[in-house]
Amino acid sequence: MFQHKNNRFFMNDENGKMVAEITYSVSDKIIIIDHTFVDPSLRGQGIASKLVDSVVELAKKENKKIIPLCPYAKKLFENSEAYQKIWYR
Repeated sequence: MFQHKNNRFFMNDENGKMVAEITYSVSDKIIIIDHTFVDPSLRGQGIASKLVDSVVELAKKENKKIIPLCPYAKKLFENSEAYQKIWYR
């Protein structure tokens, strides 16, 4: 579903326009989610949470914790028990 390149997961539409994206930075033990975007035409379909999940899966594979600076990601982390073990606080 998403492409992964240069510290971002993203999705383009059939015309090549970027319609969903999450960006992050990486250090030795931490991934910082700093931005999440979903085009208004795609909102309400759970795409933003799937983007966050993509970064969570990456962090688990690399044995890293996450700091969710992006307001959307932070809200997900605050409201979901599933993210508590990977959340760096």
